[in-house]
Amino acid sequence: MQESYYNSWLSYYKRPFGAQPLHSQVTFTIALPQNCQATLVVQGPDAEYGQERYPMKKLKEQHYTCEYHIKGQPGLYFYYFEISQENQGIRRIQYYGAGTSGGGVGQLYLNEHEVQPYQLTCYEKDDPAPAWYLEGVVYQIFPDRFFNGNEHKTITNPKENIFIYGRPTDEPLYVKNQHGDIIRWDFYGGNLQGIRQKIPYLKKLGVTVVYVNPIFQAASNHRYDTADYFAIDEMLGSEKDFVQLVEALHENGMYLILDGVFSHVGRNSRYFNYDGRFGATAGAYQTPASPYYEWFTFMDYPDNYKSWWGIQDLPEVNKDQRSFQEFIYGDYESVLSKWNRLKVDGWRLDVADELPDTFIAGIRHNLDSYQDRVLLGEVWEDASNKIAYGKRRQYILEPLLHGVMNYPFRKIILDFLTQQKNAQNTSLSLMTMKENYPPKVLLNNLNNIGTHDTRRIFTELKEEAALVNLACGLMFMLPGVPCVYYGDEAGVTGETDPNNRKFFPWEHINPDLYHSYQKWIKVRKEIQVLQRGEFVPFYSQELLGICRYDSSGYALYLLNPALKKQKVEVAELNFAGESPLPYEKLVSLLAGLELKPRDGYLVAESWGADGEIIEFS
Repeated sequence: MQESYYNSWLSYYKRPFGAQPLHSQVTFTIALPQNCQATLVVQGPDAEYGQERYPMKKLKEQHYTCEYHIKGQPGLYFYYFEISQENQGIRRIQYYGAGTSGGGVGQLYLNEHEVQPYQLTCYEKDDPAPAWYLEGVVYQIFPDRFFNGNEHKTITNPKENIFIYGRPTDEPLYVKNQHGDIIRWDFYGGNLQGIRQKIPYLKKLGVTVVYVNPIFQAASNHRYDTADYFAIDEMLGSEKDFVQLVEALHENGMYLILDGVFSHVGRNSRYFNYDGRFGATAGAYQTPASPYYEWFTFMDYPDNYKSWWGIQDLPEVNKDQRSFQEFIYGDYESVLSKWNRLKVDGWRLDVADELPDTFIAGIRHNLDSYQDRVLLGEVWEDASNKIAYGKRRQYILEPLLHGVMNYPFRKIILDFLTQQKNAQNTSLSLMTMKENYPPKVLLNNLNNIGTHDTRRIFTELKEEAALVNLACGLMFMLPGVPCVYYGDEAGVTGETDPNNRKFFPWEHINPDLYHSYQKWIKVRKEIQVLQRGEFVPFYSQELLGICRYDSSGYALYLLNPALKKQKVEVAELNFAGESPLPYEKLVSLLAGLELKPRDGYLVAESWGADGEIIEFS
């Protein structure tokens, strides 16, 4: 039965492609050997739907087809094919399911319990993000490490029991006790005034959106241990400074996304108040009579309590508590309402997996009462099939998150450039992501090649500027909104926390890296198909390509990560899905092309309203 064939990425075998909205009809076709019959087996997202079986009708010689109507609910539907063959009166049953890539060409299985089914993602409806975000380029800032806007670089309102670095070039260092707990937080003195003063730098780079790590009052330098959701951290400045920053960004055609940390708070917050700084009657640790007591889970009051990942400094909040929900996203007096009224443009939710879908729905409802707000979530895996705490998450299948941080794309990019995966496997991984995600979510995702939680990209790629340029090219060419981590364009190095959070080297910006980032930002703005177009990867034995396309034109990016020249042989190029360009067009664009080591080639054409061809290469 080796002739059995199905490919979920080709329209002949499955149409429409990929994830589908509720109530859609999907047509499946499979090619079989002689004397075979096939049954489509579908498992719905809820146990009550059970297993559905659909006999497939003969379409033509050895090709069988059937239509499936998604009539249940948003979620993941899984399917495979049962193949029955009669041979000399003996009936033999085998199964055809997905291969190791999860999609595309599958494989035969002898036993049903061994089958890896194909995933069919069903989402409620399209959920486009605001145009300013979808068309933008994001820049992530760790506020303490960016720039001090004070005259003479004085530190704004230094906290007690901290240490401040003598020079901005000093390496970050944690001061810990014998138990490994941080006992003195370190600061460089970056502040909101500093971000505002560097808006001209960001505009010259080409950035249109600023995403800042937490800015609310906290004890640490990262500020994920919120002490007061309604107050700007005193070392960053005042609420007036914040308003001035928002106004300055908007005046310059730029936008601001805040970091929302709602799964836990700081131990020394006014809500938990471990050290009593907010008074003897405030905070759950001080008294069960505290209005915040019901937010926390105490196993043995007051010292044994549920904390985030067991870190005692971060008491976990019970997100099912109605009072906490109203506090965060109620209609008027809530945390979100205050900052939204001050005209922030969106939120990124920290550890979105740890926020119940109903909690995220409440946040989205609040944001939807304002115009053109965006909601993103921190998710490290494929968000379409993420299971967290025993529950499959719906946050991109229902209109909850517009998109998520695209860590899977980062891993795919780095695996290819560090030769952990070849071009073919990289293409298959990219196509699987395309197949699994709702189309609008794929465009809304926040792409990154580095954040405050990862090694610096320059370090990951062994400080090879040419490889970083290729990584940037992939981040900007792939669907999603690119996000530059502050200092990556300057050549900041560093392993994981704290060394990936160095102060910005304003006097020592790497010119090669800076111009690479500036170039790719310009490319994204000028080639508009990169903002909303479809995509398909292609490959040869050594080369990886990305094709973006829509009815107005296309863009092709082909890259050679090797240390030797590579000549492009068009006949050897394989598209993971269906090529949007005819073979003759590919020949005219790529035949005879020779790529230098660690180099790429970009070509694009678009058609204006009057039919004029606009070229970019």
